[in-house]
Amino acid sequence: MSDQPLQVLAVVGSLNPTSVTRTVILHAVERLRGDGCSVDVLDLEKEPLPLYNPDTAYDAPGFDRLQGRVERADVYVLGTPDYHGSISSAMKNFLDHFWGEFAGKLFATIVASHEKGLTVTDQLRTVARQCYTWSMPYGVSFADEEDVKDGKIVSDTLKKRLKMFVRDVRTYGALLARQRRADLEGAEPGFMARHRK
Repeated sequence: MSDQPLQVLAVVGSLNPTSVTRTVILHAVERLRGDGCSVDVLDLEKEPLPLYNPDTAYDAPGFDRLQGRVERADVYVLGTPDYHGSISSAMKNFLDHFWGEFAGKLFATIVASHEKGLTVTDQLRTVARQCYTWSMPYGVSFADEEDVKDGKIVSDTLKKRLKMFVRDVRTYGALLARQRRADLEGAEPGFMARHRK
């Protein structure tokens, strides 16, 4: 790891106040913080975004502050329920607001799904690719009634998977963050050269 802690933005993409997605994201957040990461939680149920409109979104009250939070992150832990084989509208709306801020960083996904969340994870990887972002080679998915009960993770398998996930977020997030900084500060050709100031 570098001298500075890894900056993680964890996004809760569920608007359900008793969301199992939130439970699992917050478990990952606690572990990441315990491992020395600096974690900012954006809970879209508590901090809703207006529906994305390219003509007005960037002038909306609070947008600059949110953009700063997104820009500071090295890694995005994205949690969403599986709605009809797709990401939640809240998560899609968040992603619609940004793209350049994601370039050269890492997406890591957590999906609440009865169907393994494969299409949802693939959609988030597509967004990552379109925004020139790296994505973890796997996502964590879980079934709410089997893995989470009464606001707690009850599955040892899910706990082990999240332990692995947190380790990989921390390890590969730090590698990419170091390289991204070097690319932005350097003079060599490469994709991040277009983001130099």
